[in-house]
Amino acid sequence: MRTLITVILSWFISSFAFSQEETKETIKDTTKLKEVLVISRHKLSNYRQEKTLSSIDDYLEKAINVTMIKRGNYAWEPTMHNMASERMVVTIDGMQIFGACTDKMDPITSYVDVSNLEKVAIGSGQEGTENGHVIGGGIDLKLPTSKFNGSGFKSGIDLGYETNGNYKTTGLDLEYTGNKFFISTDGIYRKSDNYDAGNNQEILYSQFEKHNISLQSGYKFSETQSIDANIIYDRATDVGYPALPMDVSLAEALITSLTHYYNPEDKALKSLETKLYFNTITHIMDDTKRPIVPIRMDMPGWSDTFGFYSKAELMKNKHHFTFNLNVFHNKSLAEMTMFSNNPNESDMFMYTWPDIRTLYSGMFIKDEFHFNDNESLVSSVRLGYHNNKIAKEVGAQSLQIFHPSVDDEKNRFLISLASAYQLKKENYNLSFGLGYGERAPSVSEGYGFYLFNSFDNYDYIGNPNLEDEKALEANFSFKQNFNDFEIGIQSSYFYIMDYIIGDIVPNVSSMTIGAQGVRVYNALEHASIFDMYLNSSYKISEGFAINATVGYNYGKGNDGENLPLVKPFSYFAEFNYYTSKFNAALQLDGNGNQSNFSSQYGENETAAYAILNLNFGNAFYGKLGKTILKYGIENILDANYSTYADWNNFPRQGRNFYINLSLVFN
Repeated sequence: MRTLITVILSWFISSFAFSQEETKETIKDTTKLKEVLVISRHKLSNYRQEKTLSSIDDYLEKAINVTMIKRGNYAWEPTMHNMASERMVVTIDGMQIFGACTDKMDPITSYVDVSNLEKVAIGSGQEGTENGHVIGGGIDLKLPTSKFNGSGFKSGIDLGYETNGNYKTTGLDLEYTGNKFFISTDGIYRKSDNYDAGNNQEILYSQFEKHNISLQSGYKFSETQSIDANIIYDRATDVGYPALPMDVSLAEALITSLTHYYNPEDKALKSLETKLYFNTITHIMDDTKRPIVPIRMDMPGWSDTFGFYSKAELMKNKHHFTFNLNVFHNKSLAEMTMFSNNPNESDMFMYTWPDIRTLYSGMFIKDEFHFNDNESLVSSVRLGYHNNKIAKEVGAQSLQIFHPSVDDEKNRFLISLASAYQLKKENYNLSFGLGYGERAPSVSEGYGFYLFNSFDNYDYIGNPNLEDEKALEANFSFKQNFNDFEIGIQSSYFYIMDYIIGDIVPNVSSMTIGAQGVRVYNALEHASIFDMYLNSSYKISEGFAINATVGYNYGKGNDGENLPLVKPFSYFAEFNYYTSKFNAALQLDGNGNQSNFSSQYGENETAAYAILNLNFGNAFYGKLGKTILKYGIENILDANYSTYADWNNFPRQGRNFYINLSLVFN
């Protein structure tokens, strides 16, 4: 492995050195490899974003390489390239934030709302390492940029209703912008009852209620320096999870940051951004609303993170450099109390995350080098120091039952490398990239203690002695334009070494009543994951267009077994009509049957499905502002179906009529 790393590092350095040639040619643009989803509730939604009041989950699911694992009607877990959240990093405006639930019921995306964000940047594979070490990729939820345009007061109101689940959404925005000072605040409220699957099948425990409030303020010291402060408070209550044995009584987050911007004029240094941040999360699982359970349990969890980053962008001749120094400290603590049904027996208490402290410091460097107007080479490296410490002595003692040589502290040095060549011509684009990445085991993989996985019905034990997971990656994309017709293909391949996954431990009793046994996190020697998507669009006339996408995915371990949660053959087609004030779209969305499932990890064959959606949008402009109206029907034929990503095959929503209204006042 050291030889392999040396070879890759030498290749990276040589490509980086090659790009240092001196030139006087001016850079006209910058290559951007990341996919960007624009989020704005005050504009007609872009392609495939049919609701102005969609949740973050709905927006992310439109990205080609992203799939959302659903355990209920709320807080879906994002995955990339068929890799779960452990193999990717999700940040909020570059800030590290970690969920407080051992059962992944609170992904980072659940603690923000569309009202908080301006856009979402998605970096595939090693292109997503700017904010951390990843295997599958990175998602950065971008907050609105500072504004000092002197436009004065603005306000907006949002109203939404959906028939399925009696789902209601209400939002309010207030903003004042001066030449040197701005302040904006917004709030959004969402509430849903149980929804119905196809054929009027009520899905119990699928309700939720959510409040989100944010405040952003900034002050401009000069033309080159400014500062802003952000606060986001998010609170969800009475959240049901039909695919799990427990619900959530509280998921609460406070996210704060203070950012300084320096943008010098006419210098090589184009920007310097430094952010200090702190966030705290409380998450409480309970089963008090379940009528029949073998034993009552309380499972609270807490996650506190503070850190900073300093990011600089420099342009020199044909080079565009990005430097990002980031440091964070996280505390993850979770516990479980099992209440005995026998008054003569004592209740049982344990730490499921025994107060794990994570300290990370790292440096990211990227060079976008332009050979000419059409060709560029983007190379990046991330180096990081990662330290885990078990703060609760009882936690180390518990893990020593399974791992006698457990130390209470573990240090790791991580490296990520990537380089991509991109060619842009008038009628076609071509890119090819290679990468190597490493990641440390997650808190659950390293230190979790009797974490029940209802997907395969096993209790899981962490392994502090796991090796770093490592991956080689190759990606390719090509797009060709033929006047009004466009066709493109993109593909990625990952060869993952020391692939972390659970192994059954014989003759060990489970803690959860009804569980089949115990698995301890271990590693396959290697695993392979491949995906390929073919995209096409045809502009029939000035207002009519057709878009279509088909995808193929594959994943196997070195033991020949299928990897879990790998997407089957998928397809999407859309026929849309649009003008400046009206748009309409008919969509067909579906998957083939999941025949290559992983029975070893609790999967079964998922039947093929296809659903039809119809959506419309209107924009009205007046002296006071504008009105955006979005309305439509989802699952027109009321199909009863579930996908491979629906935990324990619980069905998705049946027919749903919706309407979103946004009023924006100038």
